[in-house]
Amino acid sequence: MEDNRKGITLEICCGGYADAMAAWRGGAKRIELNSALYLGGLTPSPASLMLVKENTGLEVIAMVRPRGGGFCYDQKEYAQMLREADNLLEYGADGLAFGFLHPDRTIDGERTREMTRLIHAAGPGRTAVFHRAFDCTDSLEDNALLLGTLGIDRILTSGGEPTAWEGREMIRMLCRNRGAGYPGILPGCGVQAGNAAALLEATGASQLHSSCRGWRTDPTGTGPRVSYGYAGAGKELAYDAVSEENVRRIVQVIAAWEEREGEQ
Repeated sequence: MEDNRKGITLEICCGGYADAMAAWRGGAKRIELNSALYLGGLTPSPASLMLVKENTGLEVIAMVRPRGGGFCYDQKEYAQMLREADNLLEYGADGLAFGFLHPDRTIDGERTREMTRLIHAAGPGRTAVFHRAFDCTDSLEDNALLLGTLGIDRILTSGGEPTAWEGREMIRMLCRNRGAGYPGILPGCGVQAGNAAALLEATGASQLHSSCRGWRTDPTGTGPRVSYGYAGAGKELAYDAVSEENVRRIVQVIAAWEEREGEQ
């Protein structure tokens, strides 16, 4: 279990190899690697994972999620997830992020245990992360303890609220249970340079998850009668991507916070 504050870990949510390189150049040490972030993050391609491992020193947690929507999967989707997990671990993923729920939004313990065992069997240090499907459940404290008994190493959570700052009280409560059978807690959603230090202070967390999003322009996203951009958001010719500068800013904020803490 993760139960110390000796160095704050920043994890950047990435949509592919280009995002990972921006995170690496910005000073991050760990990423969650996805595809299709506009759907909440889906399984990345093996090629993107291999390129990240070949060209950076990043610790890579790869998403295993076959579709958007919820987290209750039929048997075909589950079979696909197990095969994807095998592939991602074979190609060097340091851990996997996933979530399984029943239709009533309770945790699917059987599938969670099976996926966790698959991850841990791949080698020492491989990390099993239950992602924000956790925030769709009731009784977060009870479910955190349940996930600990199922072998989960870390939970990505906003404390059951739309953002981690709004859920800071629940996150603080979950962080207090480190070392008591609970997984490590990774606060995420809405984390940025402007609130990172306050969130660390308010929750006692030892790690943060941020998207550090920016926008890039691609003029080929529209035609005379079609658009593939973010229509309605004023981003018709743009797409979101990790901003190296935003990563660097939050890395600097965390470093300054750690320095202040060390002086106390």
